[in-house]
Amino acid sequence: MMLFGQGIRCRVARGLLCSSALVGSLLGTAQARAQDPDTGAVAANDSAMLETITVTARQRKEDIQKVPAQVTAFTADTIASKGIETPSDFLNAVPNVTFVATQNAGTSFIVIRGISQARNSEPSAAIVVDGVPMTQPAEFNQELLDIQQIEVLKGPQGALYGRNAIGGAILITTKQPTDTWEGHFTAGYEDGPGGKVQGVVSGPVTDTLKIRAAASYFNTDGHLDNIDTKDQSAARNADPVKDFNARVSFLYDPSDAFSADLRLSMDQLLTRGLYYIVPPFGSPNFNNPNFTGQPINLNNSGKDDRNIYDAALKLNYDAGFGTFTSITGYSTVREILTGDGYSFDPFSQSKVNFDYSQSQFLTAKTFSQELRFTSPSDSHVRWITGAEIFSTDRFISTGNMYDIADGGVTPIYRTPNSPAFGPHGQISFLSDSQKQFAWAAYFDASANLTEALELSLNIRYDNDHRKNTTDTPQIFLTMAGIPGATGDTRAHTWSAFQPQAILRYQVTDNLNLYTSWSRGFRSGGFNQTGVATAATAAGFDNVSDMFNAETANTWEVGFKSSLFGDRLNLNGSLYTTQDHGDYYFVFLASNSTQNLGNIQGTRFQGFDLDATARLTDDLTFNAGFGYTDSKITKFPGASSALVVGSKAPLVSDYTANFGLQYLHPLWDGVSAVIRLDDNVIGPTTFVIPVPAAGEPAPIARDPVNLFDLRAGLQSQSWKIIVWSKNLFDKRYNTEYSTGGFIFKGEPRTWGIDLTKNF
Repeated sequence: MMLFGQGIRCRVARGLLCSSALVGSLLGTAQARAQDPDTGAVAANDSAMLETITVTARQRKEDIQKVPAQVTAFTADTIASKGIETPSDFLNAVPNVTFVATQNAGTSFIVIRGISQARNSEPSAAIVVDGVPMTQPAEFNQELLDIQQIEVLKGPQGALYGRNAIGGAILITTKQPTDTWEGHFTAGYEDGPGGKVQGVVSGPVTDTLKIRAAASYFNTDGHLDNIDTKDQSAARNADPVKDFNARVSFLYDPSDAFSADLRLSMDQLLTRGLYYIVPPFGSPNFNNPNFTGQPINLNNSGKDDRNIYDAALKLNYDAGFGTFTSITGYSTVREILTGDGYSFDPFSQSKVNFDYSQSQFLTAKTFSQELRFTSPSDSHVRWITGAEIFSTDRFISTGNMYDIADGGVTPIYRTPNSPAFGPHGQISFLSDSQKQFAWAAYFDASANLTEALELSLNIRYDNDHRKNTTDTPQIFLTMAGIPGATGDTRAHTWSAFQPQAILRYQVTDNLNLYTSWSRGFRSGGFNQTGVATAATAAGFDNVSDMFNAETANTWEVGFKSSLFGDRLNLNGSLYTTQDHGDYYFVFLASNSTQNLGNIQGTRFQGFDLDATARLTDDLTFNAGFGYTDSKITKFPGASSALVVGSKAPLVSDYTANFGLQYLHPLWDGVSAVIRLDDNVIGPTTFVIPVPAAGEPAPIARDPVNLFDLRAGLQSQSWKIIVWSKNLFDKRYNTEYSTGGFIFKGEPRTWGIDLTKNF
């Protein structure tokens, strides 16, 4: 308990006692109301009880109300009723979790209880799809097609899910092939204008082999107007989208003991990015993330072209005394991004006295293999042990080119243009390749000390070796004043133990209390060669050619309760985290590089509350609230006096989520459905104080309230839904970066979807 200060310990203890007293009071009331006074029989209507949700948060199937951690689960029914199609649709509905969309499809951030992500960093949570870890953050922000369940697990989970589970874990399970032939088809219109088509078919090929195939195509002109696009052959909006997503799964189960599950998927996305605005230098709005009055005004439309291919094979063998599992994964991602350069103005109107465009190319290939043994779940002592390896080959290049008034940008891949002052001539170019090999071993054990008391002790060791090679041609290194030569290599190994201890006490069948301590680890990495030189010249502290690993130690206490005859689930927790090496983002305009610096010490503390209630047979309600107080405690350098004591970057003070769904039978199997969702993101400070950039006191973005509505008719064989996101057309910015970068949020969108089951 040394991580807690005396004041924090007192507040945590008081909070837990108050929470327990409140739950106990409600529980007593619920039991009194739920029982008949004469017979003692439960009076609650079973049809009005909440469904039991089974999760795999601890890599075993169990009731979500028994898991000693804060877990938010979205079942297939919830995914359909909320219209969840992208990560932002579910992440912004989880207390103390936010999703920051910015720049391009492959650059979006997850923030969990203050643990944030930044461009080119490892994720802040382990992202696991059908048991396979997603190692490249550029893959995450894609369509969620044919999904069975999503689980968001908060708090460091490295002992169970690896080196990136420093903030939590996101578990995505796709739908499995079925025993009988079935499918559905969806067609939709949205106001871009645009439309989508989706289709799923599933069934048995033989007695032992089943198949499931799903595909989706979405095309829209977009919703954010670019008032100065010169490329008239392209849509005038800044955010048009063409996206084709497909998956095919095979399930082979020749016996009760053995099964093989093969999944192949792809996503081909063509859109745009880099549609920032930068207010006039020296104006009151230059560093103001609340400013929405300036339109997007770019003469270069550019493009964001991303292709993702994945394969995963899962083998299970039940030996009776336990289950052996092998999980093999392979993925590739390739993304080319082009657009205007800073300060994102029309031709000849640049605030930095010259016009240029930019290009970034990323390609990565990853192989992973995990072997696991799981003991039976019904024994008093349960354990899981295993090991896994990751191998990644990654290349990234960035470059600036002279801009001309034709509205075009020449994409630069591995080879730059010759340095020249002619049209589209290369101003700067940096490229690096990186090979990574990581391995880990883990052991997780849980034991029933008594009928009511469970102890879990888990540990994992991660070892991550990376070798970075400078591929930049020598002439560009010399031009930029970067020391070193083409072919120079840098190598480093980051390693850490990730222990976890959990104590769960089942007070009654309807109330569980728990406390836990856990350590999370996120590996370090390399900025592009020459960043340290440029960062020093620009006056940024704690930014070098290599950024350090991050560790986080978290204490948590919480409760899980079911009340009023299982009509209400009420859960909550208090936590405090000491973080070492938190990332912060630095853009260097001199070479258009996106870089990471380290914050040596940060403290996060807060609480989560969530409730789900079945108010009537037809009406369900959910609510959540999360609060995070962040404070930077250590930041060496010239700006230390300003930075220490400030808020951590990208962290929202609080989040609040409310949902109400009404499903009422009308006639002959037809029901009316209405769903309202309100997601509130509290004040958000995106950056730390940076005097070198004229920003000694960052401004927080005001709270953002986004309201979604879905309504329609449905039956067993068809469904028609009218929907709107951001119904009240809230104008806001999704991100702000030091240097005046503002990225606009999506305005109100609406559409209609028709689905036919067969």
